[in-house]
Amino acid sequence: MKDALAIHRALLEWETVHEIVRLPVAMAHADELPKALGLPAERCLVTRVYSCDGDRRGRRFLTGVIVPAGERPPIEAVRRTVGARSVRPAHPDVVNAVTEYAAGLVCPLLLPDTMPLLVDHRLADALDSDDVVYTATGEASTALGIRGESLYALCHAKPIDTLVPPPLKAPAGGPRTTRSPA
Repeated sequence: MKDALAIHRALLEWETVHEIVRLPVAMAHADELPKALGLPAERCLVTRVYSCDGDRRGRRFLTGVIVPAGERPPIEAVRRTVGARSVRPAHPDVVNAVTEYAAGLVCPLLLPDTMPLLVDHRLADALDSDDVVYTATGEASTALGIRGESLYALCHAKPIDTLVPPPLKAPAGGPRTTRSPA
């Protein structure tokens, strides 16, 4: 399993400024980062992992979405962005096996190249280049502190619009047709 040490080594190799923070309490899920660190949720990021069926090539795959702690992206926005027929939260056993992180504590770094990674565009737009964000490391007792700009550059996450327009509804009684005068 990947852990804080694996992330630390990779970031040193990439010559990226970062900090591995020892948490005062162990977490069961990355959504607990704001409470553990005493920070607003916008500074604490969670990587949600979804199982996707049927992309353009008909294959199954996982995708990750980086969102503020406590938030979940609209499934329809994820589905539309990755071009899947269906999307649902991935089973923890699958997350563990594919990402090599503990489910619920997935870091957006060192994920498989076959796993598309998305980020809520509001996160990237709201941060100054020097703002530090925190994310899970795969371990219950540590967090990664890193500049948001560095994190997004290293993980190659594609911005996603999480504001999904509602589906168009047909008028009551079905669609209307009009005839042009003959």
